[in-house]
Amino acid sequence: MARTVARVIVDALEELGVRQVFGVVGDALNPLTDAIRTTEDVEWVGCRHEEVAAFAASAQSQLSGTLGVCMGTVGPGSIHLLNGLYDAAKSRTPVLAIAGQVPLAELGSDYFQEVDNDALFSDVAVFRATITSPDQLPQMLEAAVRNALGRKGVAVLTVPGDLGDRELSADRSARFSLSAPVSRPEESAVRRAAELLDRAERITLLVGRGARAAREDVLTLADRLAAPMVLTLKAKEGFEGETNPFQVGQTGLIGNPAAASALHDADTLLLLGTDFPYRDWYPQGRTVIQVDTEAAHIGRRVPVEVGLVGDTGATVRDLLGHLAATPAGAEGARDRSHLENARKSFAQWRAGQARLADPAHDKGLVGRVRSALDNRGHDIRPEALAAVVDRVAEDNAVFTSDTGMATVWLSRFVEMRGERRLIGSYNLGSMANAMPQALGAQCLDRQRQVVAFCGDGGLSMLLGDLMTLKASRLPVKLVVFDNRRLGMVKLEQEQAGLPEFGTVLDNPDFAAVATALGITGIRVTDPDQLEESVRRAFSAPGPVLLDVLTNPDEIAVPAKPTVEQGWGFAVAKVKEIVRSHGDTGGH
Repeated sequence: MARTVARVIVDALEELGVRQVFGVVGDALNPLTDAIRTTEDVEWVGCRHEEVAAFAASAQSQLSGTLGVCMGTVGPGSIHLLNGLYDAAKSRTPVLAIAGQVPLAELGSDYFQEVDNDALFSDVAVFRATITSPDQLPQMLEAAVRNALGRKGVAVLTVPGDLGDRELSADRSARFSLSAPVSRPEESAVRRAAELLDRAERITLLVGRGARAAREDVLTLADRLAAPMVLTLKAKEGFEGETNPFQVGQTGLIGNPAAASALHDADTLLLLGTDFPYRDWYPQGRTVIQVDTEAAHIGRRVPVEVGLVGDTGATVRDLLGHLAATPAGAEGARDRSHLENARKSFAQWRAGQARLADPAHDKGLVGRVRSALDNRGHDIRPEALAAVVDRVAEDNAVFTSDTGMATVWLSRFVEMRGERRLIGSYNLGSMANAMPQALGAQCLDRQRQVVAFCGDGGLSMLLGDLMTLKASRLPVKLVVFDNRRLGMVKLEQEQAGLPEFGTVLDNPDFAAVATALGITGIRVTDPDQLEESVRRAFSAPGPVLLDVLTNPDEIAVPAKPTVEQGWGFAVAKVKEIVRSHGDTGGH
C-alpha cells in the first residue's frame, strides 16, 4: 500500500532521529499531526504559540547538532514561526519547518488565510519550496533536509491542505546520507600566520563557538603562545572553569576590564571560530589573524593580516606544527608576563564581583552607602541571585537566558563548568526566548536539569506557554529576574543621557500566576531568604517558577566605561529626579 505525503514526511523524521515536533495543530497540518499520533517514536508537543515552537526546535538543534522540527498551519500559524526561525538562522543551526497552505486549487486566489510562504520565508530560509504533487516526495523532502543540515540553516517545506493525505504513485524510502566535511587552509597561509605569531611579543586569543570542538588543541596553542584567552558569550560553554588557566572572560558590554585590557595590550590578535560583531571592542592597529570555516566571515569585523579558512581544530593543529620552538629574537621560552598580568587582573575583578554578589553585601558600610543611592527599596541584587543559582545548579545543567539584563548576570556569575550547556538568542537578540528554548531542551532529556534565566519582560511576552510546560510535565526551573523594567532599554536610555521612559512594567505576581496554572510558584522579596528559596525551587519536582524581585536600578558597568557614558548616566538621573518631583503620579 502506497504511503501518503504526511506518512512519508513523518516516517522520514523518525528515521532521522527526530523525537519531538513542536507546533499548533489545525487545518493543513491535520494529516501530519495524525501521522505523528500513530508513530511511536515521534512526539507531538502542542504549544500555545508557534514562535515558542520554533524557538524550542532551534534549541534542540543547537544542543544535539541534529535537525530540529516545528510546524505552523495556514497563514497566521506559519507567520508566527518567523521570529524563532530567524533565531535558528542567525544561530546557524539546522531546523526544518513544515508550513501549511491553502488547497492547491485556491493558490493565487487570495483565499482565506492565504500567504505566499515561499516569499514569506525567502530571507530566513536556505531552502523553501511548496509541494504541488505527491510524486515530488521524497526528493523534495531530501533536498530540504540536506540543505538544512549541510548549510546549517532553516528549510521550509510548504504542504497545501489537500495534499497531506494523498498517496504517492511511486513510493520509496527517503535517503539522507550526508557527511560533514573537514576543511583546512592552504599550507602557505598557515606558514605566514605562524611567522607572524613567532614574531609577536604579546598575543591574545579571541575564542568563539566555532572553537568549542577543538578545546584541547586551543588550550595547547594558548600555552605555546603564552596568550590570554578572551571568550565570546557562546564560548563560555567549553572554555570556562578551573581547567582552563588562560581564559579571562568576555569583552563587550557584558565583559570585564581584564578581557578588554588583554585585547588592547596585545600586539597580535588571533581570532578562533568567532565572528564577534561589535567593531568598537576590537583594538585598532593590531596584527590580526582569523580562523573561520566561512570565507565570508574573514575580515568583516576588523582588518585581517592573514585569513585561514578551515575547521578550527585542523587549522590549530597545523599552526602548532609550524610554530617555532623558540619565538624569533627570544633567548629562551616565550615571555609569559602578558598572560600573567591578564589573569591577575581577571582574578581581582572576579573577587570584586563576588563581594557584590554576597547577599550580605548591603549590610556592610560600603553596601549601605551604595544601597542609599541605588537600592532604596532593599530589593535583591541580581548579582546575588545569579551567583546563588550558579552554586546550586548541577554541573551538567542546561542554561537558557533571555536577551537583556538576564544574560548580563548569567555571563558574569554563572560558570559553564563541567558539562553545562548554554543557549540564548545571542545573534538575533530576541526577547522571550529563554522559556521556549528551555522547553525544547527539557524535551530532549527530561532527567537533565534545565534552568531558564528569564527577564520579566521576556517571560510575559510568551507567558501562555507556561501551560505547555505543565501539560508536558517538563521540570524546567524558571528563574525570573523581576525588576519591573525593560532593564536593558532603561540602561540604554540612561547611558545616552535620557530619562527612563516606557520601560516600567506593571507585573503580576508571577509566582501566583504559575500556581494558578498548576506550576510550583515561589516568590522571593527578602535577600535573607534568597539561597533557601533557590534551593527549594531546584529540589522541587516538576516545573517551578521562581519570581525574585530584583533591584531595578542595578547598573552593569561595561568593560571600558567611557566619560561620555558616565556623563550620560549622571544627566539621566538628574532628569529622572526632576521629573519624579514634578509628577505627583510618580512612575
